[in-house]
Amino acid sequence: MSKVDKAIVPIVKQALNNDAFRDEVITGQESQLVLMTIQPGEEIGAEVHDDHDQILVFVEGNGQAVLEGQVREVGTNDLVFVHAGMEHNFINTGDRPLRLYTIYAPPEHPAGTRHDSKAEADEE
Repeated sequence: MSKVDKAIVPIVKQALNNDAFRDEVITGQESQLVLMTIQPGEEIGAEVHDDHDQILVFVEGNGQAVLEGQVREVGTNDLVFVHAGMEHNFINTGDRPLRLYTIYAPPEHPAGTRHDSKAEADEE
């Protein structure tokens, strides 16, 4: 598939249909688009990306964003900008999957990365 073929993505539709914990959609030289689904009671896990920013856009569900230890409620249509060096975690506090897409700049994961579950992601 060419770069042009992958340039237009129905991202909200794909995010709503995604059941994988992490599924890379497209990776460029300077950024990357990844789908994520956090199951009820699960979380991404506290992390820090020292060398890149991350933008998360929530398309379904409810949860909490924990940024530098401060907890904020997040849900459908919210965007969270995580600056490089900021400790962050996202927790699904609802009773249905928390679905989102995220943009890393620069890319965080190898192209083609897919983890069907959080356990699979942690294993890798």
